[in-house]
Amino acid sequence: MKKNDKIVLKIEDVIFPNKGIGYADGRKVIVKNVLPQQEVAACVRKKRSGVIEARLEEVLTKSPLEQKSDCPHFDLCGGCTYQNMKRDAELAMKEKQVMTLLQQANIAIESWEGIVPSPKERAYRNKCEFSFGDEQKDGALALGMRKRQSHYEVVTLTECNIVDKDYLDIIEGTLTFFQKRNVPFYHKMRHDGVLRHLVVRKAEATQQILVNLVTTSDIGFDLEEYKQKLLSLDLEGNICGILHTKNDGLADVVQSDQTTILYGRDYLIEKLFGLEFKVSAFSFFQTNSKGAEKLYAIVKDFAGDVNHKVVFDLYCGTGTIAQIMAESSKRVIGIELVEEAVEAAYENAKRNGLTNCTFIAGDVLKKVEQLNEKPDLIIMDPPRDGIHPKAIDKIIAFSAPEIVYVSCKPTSLARDLQVFQQAGYQVKRVKLMDMFPRTVHVETVVLLSKRNTM
Repeated sequence: MKKNDKIVLKIEDVIFPNKGIGYADGRKVIVKNVLPQQEVAACVRKKRSGVIEARLEEVLTKSPLEQKSDCPHFDLCGGCTYQNMKRDAELAMKEKQVMTLLQQANIAIESWEGIVPSPKERAYRNKCEFSFGDEQKDGALALGMRKRQSHYEVVTLTECNIVDKDYLDIIEGTLTFFQKRNVPFYHKMRHDGVLRHLVVRKAEATQQILVNLVTTSDIGFDLEEYKQKLLSLDLEGNICGILHTKNDGLADVVQSDQTTILYGRDYLIEKLFGLEFKVSAFSFFQTNSKGAEKLYAIVKDFAGDVNHKVVFDLYCGTGTIAQIMAESSKRVIGIELVEEAVEAAYENAKRNGLTNCTFIAGDVLKKVEQLNEKPDLIIMDPPRDGIHPKAIDKIIAFSAPEIVYVSCKPTSLARDLQVFQQAGYQVKRVKLMDMFPRTVHVETVVLLSKRNTM
């Protein structure tokens, strides 16, 4: 088999994140964006370590797990993967994927507790990053999600199942504004142009909306006119802030060289468990608010009775978990890399009348060794790539009796759990939370307990 050969195969399994596994001529083939039990036609792209990677060309026979997608953009848009999969099958597949990864890593689990579905399957996201671009080379300006299997082209969203109508109205208003003025998007290969991203946050509980337009420095249009355009939109929620972020970096990521407030303020207020949280433009906050309450309920359950205990909340973001735990614990210490998130965490604690929280700005790798107190419980919700190997050693050195690990990437989780297991921790409980319906992602909560070495 060689590059560009056409092959036909049946998908026997889909492993995390969305790699379909089948066999052709007795050889293992990986095809993305497929479902178990589909028969597909694919084109060979590359061979790596004896495994063939192929690109999906056509579904020849549908899977019994398949359903018709009711999103008009599904075949093109890269925002979702499983709009065409029955919901119960999606949940079962995600649970199997995580279980398989942990089994392959030889993680011994005392209690496997299944997967909790998201309370909302539609319009559940409270944040989306949209990209400017064109739908085909040299085409009209587009604003939405990157096309599936493309790093450049963009699908303009006119409908979407995972965000509500306000997001779509803001996209339409923004796109119309810049199309009329012929403002070009930033071309990440040529490094020219203006428009880069549009980031929209909307709080579930308060319906407050924060809009952040990301461009290069040389804009060539009137920001006041853009602000007025957004404020004239007939939205169900209320715009509490409009921001303009300048980003002249080469990387295709949302980052700030300078951010200014065009209207209102640079944060919104969300509520979880009756507590209020200030969420700023660049700080981490779970993107499914209703799902976050379910997720943190699992964390609280796994943590158990924290009365009179010292709790470390590593990678704490705006201090959500810290403050949920602070109500009943002796003291909570949080560490977070993003400084504005730490500032928001302090404001949130003050807003909620909590006086037993301390937040430290900096990298967990460097700051954790500055903690002098001995924790009774450590809670960790690290970035997608997991915990830095050197940071794990420092965390283990605290010998905390229990650790609750919240993971959004099971491959990173499996790797890290191997280290904790070798250091004398047992995996007591595992439970999944489907925070991101219709996508490849899933949250996993793990309770680790220090073995008695006496």
